[in-house]
Amino acid sequence: MELFWQNGAITVSEIRKQFPYPRPHMNTISTQVRLLESYGFLGHVKEGKGYRYHAIIGRDEYRNSSIGSVISQYYENSYIDAVSALVKDDKITVEELEELVKRIKHEK
Repeated sequence: MELFWQNGAITVSEIRKQFPYPRPHMNTISTQVRLLESYGFLGHVKEGKGYRYHAIIGRDEYRNSSIGSVISQYYENSYIDAVSALVKDDKITVEELEELVKRIKHEK
């Protein structure tokens, strides 16, 4: 998605050129692009024999969608269980959580 936000509308061929050697196969990139489009993240415009793809959601919306999908799939829609797992795995400390709660209270 970052390529689409940085470059605007872009073709599969142009996407491939962004990768270092050995570059992924065109079919691999095309499959990923179509998958992102099927999720509603990308749109396309016909250009010659192919398509020029563009982002139709912003970074924040994409980020929230991705986080929601992970929490839904792995934590049965429990954000508390997801945060608890982060604490258990030492990815976030209790002190950081307390700071987060302070920020949230301050924003409301």
